[in-house]
Amino acid sequence: MSDYLPEAVRRGLEDARRAAQRRSSRLCIHDGDRVHRVLRLWETGFALDAEDAPVLHGFVDLYDGARHLYQCLVVNSTVEGGERLFEFKWSTAVSDRPALDYEAGTEGPVALLPRR
Repeated sequence: MSDYLPEAVRRGLEDARRAAQRRSSRLCIHDGDRVHRVLRLWETGFALDAEDAPVLHGFVDLYDGARHLYQCLVVNSTVEGGERLFEFKWSTAVSDRPALDYEAGTEGPVALLPRR
């Protein structure tokens, strides 16, 4: 169907699709003090808008709104179809509590009876 549309209409539809995708995503990349909206996220990488995205290498932080999700090591980027695609070597989930240096036992009481 898009073969029959004029070029100006096709570009307008593509721009509207990209703008809607930017607004709907809560995911963002924090690179130092700069924040960039993530258009798509997959297991080995993520995509940013090619017009706004710098070439990133090294450590970046991935957030969902205000919640810190991952720390990623970005190693490669390419531009395809108006998106800059980044690949990361590894991503580590960020925990909201400190790591335990002991095994949590299950030997505690299952339930407590109330006192009268």
